Amino acid sequence: MALASAAQPKPRRLAAVSARLRELWRYRWLIRNLVVSEVKARYKNSVLGFVWSLLNPLAMMLVFTVIFGVLWPNQPIEKFPIFLLCGLLPWNFFSASVTSSMTSIVAHGNLVKKVYFPREVLPIAAVLAQLVNFLLAFLVLFVALVVFGSNFSPWLWLLPVIILIQTAFTVGMGLFLSTLHVFYRDTQMVMEVVMLAWFFLTPIFYTVSQLPASYPLWGITLDVHRLFYILNPMASLINVYRDLLYNGYRTDPDFFIRTALTALVVLGFGYWFFARYADRFGEEV
Repeated sequence: MALASAAQPKPRRLAAVSARLRELWRYRWLIRNLVVSEVKARYKNSVLGFVWSLLNPLAMMLVFTVIFGVLWPNQPIEKFPIFLLCGLLPWNFFSASVTSSMTSIVAHGNLVKKVYFPREVLPIAAVLAQLVNFLLAFLVLFVALVVFGSNFSPWLWLLPVIILIQTAFTVGMGLFLSTLHVFYRDTQMVMEVVMLAWFFLTPIFYTVSQLPASYPLWGITLDVHRLFYILNPMASLINVYRDLLYNGYRTDPDFFIRTALTALVVLGFGYWFFARYADRFGEEV
């Protein structure tokens, strides 16, 4: 009997995951409604409305260009505003998504307690709402690319795939952090510091080539450039965006595949972690 029961968990887990995903698909209308509601709430009573999605990246580009391109030019970067936007827009999408999805369960605590629905709907909708803002801001980037005469890569058709990969990675992060936040409210304060450090450790306003190529540690010479991409998925994603939009050439296939696999692993782990504790959310929020 013991052996028989031990053989059951894996098929049962797969069946449970499959059933959960089918249920999530049945509630896709709720995700859509939450996304629409959150986007509308963002621009409610705003004079310029969605135009702020266009002005915000322009303002940030101007600030960073003045600081790092004029006042503190460390290493001249050709077409710096384009270089900056290619990194800043994906980072803003990631940062805003992590912040909003992390608090999504607690923020909708009354709804979680009173109504049944797949709880993962909330962090997923939070990320997709930020995705809408990201796509609107992308209009600014494409206008800037034309104005500055950027070299479009013939592999530009991969751009939707890159956005999908980043969205998968971000959803995984959101599912994991929203679960932690339900049980440990300190998660929000910790992540504020983590996100600030993560921002400066991501090549948004500088290039990886500006970093030392190697660093000796405990008698071992570390390949800094390689570790920078391996340990920081956002650095890898931004590098792919720049390959397609700024550098104008195809990204390394191995690099692309590794980034995609990392995103899928984070998504899978985040969903597993979320599903494991979702039944306890009603007691904790």
